Amino acid sequence: MPTSADVARLAGVSRATVSYVLNNAAAVRISEPTRRKVREAAEELGYVPHAAARTLRAGHTRIVLLPTSHVPAGPLYSAFLDDLQWALRRLDYTVVQYGSLGLSGDQAARAWAELRPVAVISLGEIVLSARNVATLERAGAKAVITLGPVGVPGAHALVLDQGEVGAAAALHLVERGHRRIGVVVPEEPGLELFSAPRLAGARSVAGAEVEPVPLARTEESAGRLARRWRSLGLDAVYAYNDEYAMLLMRAFQDEGLRIPGDVAVIGADDLLLGRLLRPRLSTVRIQMPTGDYLAALVDRAVREGAEPAERHGLMAASAIPREST
Repeated sequence: MPTSADVARLAGVSRATVSYVLNNAAAVRISEPTRRKVREAAEELGYVPHAAARTLRAGHTRIVLLPTSHVPAGPLYSAFLDDLQWALRRLDYTVVQYGSLGLSGDQAARAWAELRPVAVISLGEIVLSARNVATLERAGAKAVITLGPVGVPGAHALVLDQGEVGAAAALHLVERGHRRIGVVVPEEPGLELFSAPRLAGARSVAGAEVEPVPLARTEESAGRLARRWRSLGLDAVYAYNDEYAMLLMRAFQDEGLRIPGDVAVIGADDLLLGRLLRPRLSTVRIQMPTGDYLAALVDRAVREGAEPAERHGLMAASAIPREST
């Protein structure tokens, strides 16, 4: 196995110079030709730095740990994660996605801490406590960032108000004369973290008579709901997101219900497929923090040790009217 000493001999430099170049040490000035020689020598030899040794020297890794999602990840969520990972990579962090399915907050914090990440970004699906944050910090994490409907003491908390989504959808329907509104509550485990505040947001709209409507993301479940829709006395539905809305629209049409004549339908996320449907699907467009914004927060907390703070109002929701309403 090639070593840094082999790279140094081939490049004609010291081992310290090899370390500075391959660890992207910004505090040491090294000419670009020298950097190029070191990188070319490392590539020729197939040398890869030893992550554990680097961690021992630095006291931490360059790992940003990102727990994997426990719930079905839609296109909006996936695009956000891609954006975030690219932004972190540009800042020379290594993103590690950790499968945390079935772990409690205490179990997850201990498992994550074993990898000695320099930062953890939790998307709110595992409920963390101040004790969990402290566990990660003792293991070397310089930043614990949570992104979700509620904050966590001791963490940098980006609180995204899911209630705004439900309120925007219900207000759109009320403004179009719909009063008896069904709000889809997904039956899939884990989604209640988002669906409960969206339901509450819809209920907060003046003039809306809201009825929760349980729905699983299956054709069978949508068909059963469509068959009994007329008996519910509802004239519109906010279907949690575009995927549930499209599933329900198909079931309504199979039952001979006219959209929007018999039932108006609105989703959320503004997916491209919703624009291709006939009738075109009204939706709530959600503007989340960018990957660059979150990556910059991670980097600032790692480098400067910024004090944890809660930041609210980072998500905007606005209704996009189309033919389905």
